[in-house]
Amino acid sequence: MSQLSEFMSRARFNADGLIPAIAQDRETDEVLMLAWMDADALRRTLDTGQATYFSRSRQEQWIKGETSGNTQEVLSVRLDCDGDTVLLAVNQTGPACHTGQRSCFDNGPSVVPVEDVS
Repeated sequence: MSQLSEFMSRARFNADGLIPAIAQDRETDEVLMLAWMDADALRRTLDTGQATYFSRSRQEQWIKGETSGNTQEVLSVRLDCDGDTVLLAVNQTGPACHTGQRSCFDNGPSVVPVEDVS
């Protein structure tokens, strides 16, 4: 079994045939965004080194930065321990978020304290 086949066989897609994908900056470890992939988008990402996602609203694949120029060069792809989440280490060109922010997690307070419930 090839490395790609083994990797794909370990990926666990949800009932809609999708898996969440977290994009993380390779140099800073900053979490940039979360998007979804179907099996073909994951394969294309592995084949091309360009982040390819699946739009749940449009029901189609899209390549990050294809229209905006804010590309994600994928340097590594890992599965979590359950195989149901993908972690992409990327070189991000421009902002990752469609709002123009570097990260989709830059908006609002950086830390919201959790109440002590003990």
